[in-house]
Amino acid sequence: MPDLRGLSLKQLRALSAVVRTGSITQAAQRLSVTPPAITTHLKTLDSLVGGQVIDRTPDGVFPTPLGQALLDANEEIETVIARATNRLNALSSGAEGSVIVGVVSTGKYFAPSIVAAFGKAHRRIDVTLSIGNRETIIAGLERSEYDVAIMGRPPGHLAFNRFVLGDHPHILIAPPDHRLVDDADILPEDLLNETFLCREAGSGTRLLMNRFLDRMGDGRPFRTVEMGTNETIKQAVMAGLGVAIISAHTCVAELAEKRLATLKVQGLPLVRQWSLLRRSDRPIAQATKVFWGYMTEAGKSLIPKI
Repeated sequence: MPDLRGLSLKQLRALSAVVRTGSITQAAQRLSVTPPAITTHLKTLDSLVGGQVIDRTPDGVFPTPLGQALLDANEEIETVIARATNRLNALSSGAEGSVIVGVVSTGKYFAPSIVAAFGKAHRRIDVTLSIGNRETIIAGLERSEYDVAIMGRPPGHLAFNRFVLGDHPHILIAPPDHRLVDDADILPEDLLNETFLCREAGSGTRLLMNRFLDRMGDGRPFRTVEMGTNETIKQAVMAGLGVAIISAHTCVAELAEKRLATLKVQGLPLVRQWSLLRRSDRPIAQATKVFWGYMTEAGKSLIPKI
């Protein structure tokens, strides 16, 4: 039976470095130790878990199932250490605590103003924003990297406390001179002949677009071009490279300045909700309680109305 009472961070970090770099020598360089020290750590891990933690093959170094279990544990430990470091830094600088907020990328257009408003009301609590696509934020919630998150539909496999902040409309944008801009009765075949510019797989907006177009076209294929950011998508639409279903919160300025136009399609806008989430199966720190209380009282007024 494995006995992990002698397990240490140095051993776990040695294993992680060997798997990442593919060699004991490079792992030693990364950790500023000697190769024999890395070898000793790996042998100790083998003894603790009762089997080998890595396989050396002609194609490289790979973790065994035992080694992967240790790597998974190390990832969680490093997350806890990083969160503790953030809180200690905040306390050392005179703050009363810290809150890490995960925000899906379409929320980056208003999330800074939320942090600014909260900061004026609670100057001694430090708030850190972490921006990513839906898959990234969900992965962070799984690892408890975030104290709270702002996103749309909560993932179904985790237990949350949820507060609805407001509507999140998604619209179809095109360049102002597009042939369909003034068409009040756009047919599915007209729309499905367009090129749709979209975010990467895993993006919430991409999922929403796929479902809408699948319904509209009864499963008919449509052309997509993937782009990395909403800013790139907006610029590409303005340049005439295609159209896009996108969060209305990402293009308020461009629509007001008539650099983009909205196509009037039956079933649009697609209205979802912005949700404030925190894991209900995790303890809640006092600073997070303060942030949650502030958002449930004032958060709805901080979401732009479209």
